[in-house]
Amino acid sequence: MSFLTPRRLLVAGTAVLALSVAACGEGGGQRSGIWAAGSSTVFPFATRVAENFGRNNPDGAPPRVEALGTGGGIQAFCQGVGPSTPDIANASRPMKKSEFDKCAENGVTEIVELKIGYDGIVVATARTGASFNFELNDLYEGLAKEVPGPNGTFVLNPARTWSQVNPGLPNQRIQVYGPPPTSGTRDAFLELGMTPGAKLVPAVAAVEDQDADRFEAIAHTVREDGVWVDSGENDNAILQTLTRTPGSLGVFGYSFLEQNMDVVKAETIDGVYPTPENISNGTYPLARSLYIYVKKAHIGVTPGLQEFLIEFTSEAAVGRGGYLQDRGLVPLPEAELVQQRAIATAMTPMARPE
Repeated sequence: MSFLTPRRLLVAGTAVLALSVAACGEGGGQRSGIWAAGSSTVFPFATRVAENFGRNNPDGAPPRVEALGTGGGIQAFCQGVGPSTPDIANASRPMKKSEFDKCAENGVTEIVELKIGYDGIVVATARTGASFNFELNDLYEGLAKEVPGPNGTFVLNPARTWSQVNPGLPNQRIQVYGPPPTSGTRDAFLELGMTPGAKLVPAVAAVEDQDADRFEAIAHTVREDGVWVDSGENDNAILQTLTRTPGSLGVFGYSFLEQNMDVVKAETIDGVYPTPENISNGTYPLARSLYIYVKKAHIGVTPGLQEFLIEFTSEAAVGRGGYLQDRGLVPLPEAELVQQRAIATAMTPMARPE
């Protein structure tokens, strides 16, 4: 199965291992170390916690963290209970109802959801590139596969430059490098950017009133004519492309932007820059929450798992001034962090998503 081939694999305190390492213990037998898999956005935060946890627990097996994308991580997580499946799924969006149900079908019946902080999805360019002030509908009208045509029809998107989408945008070709369908960043970009942008276009909004499924297909399908380019789960690849390809744009998480502001810059959405304050208070339109999902059945079986969760929700890690804030995580308000810490301590299972 493809989810057993990690794109990135880190063992805390050691070098990155070869990608051929199997994703589970020998022959599906006992596994002594914690295993987390999923979101490439959560990956640097989870690895930092794993490194810290490994230093403080030198006698135990170091945690393993893999970047498979949110969808890939949850798919692996939901395969069942036991050492051949991850203890933790890292996610840059909430678990879907269909995923929760798949977990239940496979015997994963008590799942603990922990919100670890906030992130924002940015549309960025090289620092030397032209500046954009996108309106939400620009994202839909520039990047959707289908847009309104004559007489109530929908046609393949004919726009080739951003100025054709909006005269206030630079007259340069539309070329965007972004995350693939397995990525939570892609899901969140569709939900927070493309969908509300589509609703601002009257002809598309009318479709939503008549056929919700058709509207979702229109709003969530990006162009397939080379304008949008899936760039895998590796944000570094997008970064390198932006610096090599003048005029191109990239879609990735704010935390990655913050680590690379010397070479890329974020563009505004509806006049708002992605800053920690604008992300945490919801002013920035593409703000989102980050999560980890844990199997309660693995508590007490995988050594150190609950202690790892307590470290992940500690003030030192995710609080204001914590070591994950240094990596770009936008902290939760104190009251919400206290609530998440209580869930981690009590291992309170989540309800089925609505």
